[in-house]
Amino acid sequence: VSLQELMQLKSGANGTVITEFILLGLVETPELWPVVFVLFLFAYLVTVGGNLSILAAILADPKLHTPMYFFLGNLSVLDVGCISVTVPSMLTRLLSHKHTISSGACLTQLFFFHLLVGVDCFLLTAMAYDRFLAICRPLTYSTRMNQTVQRILVAVSWACAFTNALTHTVAISTLNFCGSNVINHFYCDLPQLFQLSCSSTQLNELILFAVGFMMAGTPMALIVTSYAHVAAAVLRICSAEGRKKAFSTCGSHLTVVVIFYGSGIFNYMRLGSAKLSDKDKAIGIFNTVINPMLNPIIYSLRNTDVQGALWRMLRGVRPLA
Repeated sequence: VSLQELMQLKSGANGTVITEFILLGLVETPELWPVVFVLFLFAYLVTVGGNLSILAAILADPKLHTPMYFFLGNLSVLDVGCISVTVPSMLTRLLSHKHTISSGACLTQLFFFHLLVGVDCFLLTAMAYDRFLAICRPLTYSTRMNQTVQRILVAVSWACAFTNALTHTVAISTLNFCGSNVINHFYCDLPQLFQLSCSSTQLNELILFAVGFMMAGTPMALIVTSYAHVAAAVLRICSAEGRKKAFSTCGSHLTVVVIFYGSGIFNYMRLGSAKLSDKDKAIGIFNTVINPMLNPIIYSLRNTDVQGALWRMLRGVRPLA
């Protein structure tokens, strides 16, 4: 049965309760599926390998047992989780030529994706706060950013993200899906499901904007404020080498922040558009694949401490305490 025939068979008439969806994937041409499979398998292996390498280096090297690298290690775990929520299932569908996903599996994917992305939002904010304290409040840094504070920041991040993900999942489960069940994407997400609902999504969209402001707007404001103070403090440093080191450390984090929030805002602030296009697939690739893959590259390329730890780990050299 061809994909088009499958779509015609599965697209139920109005009044038919939908129990599964059809994910069209990135390309509808079967001849291109092997190419997509190889590319995304490679991206997945690079992402998992890169992030786990950074995590292993941080755990193995006592020099990296600092708050900044504690948060970076957590970010690496999140990146592995984020790409694992979407890409393996897509690869499985490409291999089996099965494009359907049950509504339960769809909601589960939605929940875990928003959970991990939500933690990412707050963790990036915690990292900006850490840089603010290190550069602007160096004398009180060790007391303000002790292990207890670090763990509290991570725990609060998970709690807020869990609440956000659960809110969206419960809200979307109250909608009725009785028309087309074809999702023009490679994973389940809110904008695509809103388009398919045959009941009003006005409340859901209101929740998305309201919660989105708290989940993204507030962290963004805190990050901008932190880095405004950091920039002012760095510019006051007399040593050119000191300024370069400070900007290098903060530059990596700022690059990740811009990519993460830029793609997220574009994806979720366009719900009013009449038709979701292939551009949304491209943004989806950024959110789920490119961001997690770039993070270890950005941090390792611009950070000599991480590079040194990775090199020592690869050579099997035991780091000095």
